[in-house]
Amino acid sequence: MNRPRPVHKLFVLMLLSSAVAMSTPTLPRSSPELSIDQPGGKTTMLSSFKGKVVVLEFLFVRSQHCLRVAQVLNQLQHELGSRGLQAVGIAFDAPNAAASGGGYLSAMVESLQLTYPVGYSQRTSVDNYLGRSGNEMLSIPQIVIIDRAGMIRVVNGGQTNPTLEDINSLRLLLEPLLKESPANSKSKL
Repeated sequence: MNRPRPVHKLFVLMLLSSAVAMSTPTLPRSSPELSIDQPGGKTTMLSSFKGKVVVLEFLFVRSQHCLRVAQVLNQLQHELGSRGLQAVGIAFDAPNAAASGGGYLSAMVESLQLTYPVGYSQRTSVDNYLGRSGNEMLSIPQIVIIDRAGMIRVVNGGQTNPTLEDINSLRLLLEPLLKESPANSKSKL
């Protein structure tokens, strides 16, 4: 009897998860611009990372779940950064929470020893980037993967997606993107 191999099961799980996640606009699509305010007053534009494979994590600083994913991205940044991966953390304030302006970012970055850029964006900017209306439920963290040409290839679309939070699953998603040149990045995963 032919039993499905674990890799095939994982691939099917990823496809199913992606299908659910892609209830948002069609992928791939061009990544909108986003301004990221970093501790110390520096502002970075998301487009400055074009040419790299970018994994964005939209996060809440006080969420243990988000902090765990930040550590996963930190490990991937160490492993794959030299091949063109760029992890980026973007903190924003939870709905109905007082605006923090990213006040806890420096302590979080230091505590977790994060080696990739982590900044703050206003909730409205994050909503606009994700194409989310203010009354839609938003699960965090939100993960967005952008190819070298600046095209959004993967997004969890408002729901949590364990595939996008697991280091091994992320490696499988990132490997083909890291092998693409910017000119070839427009094809779908």
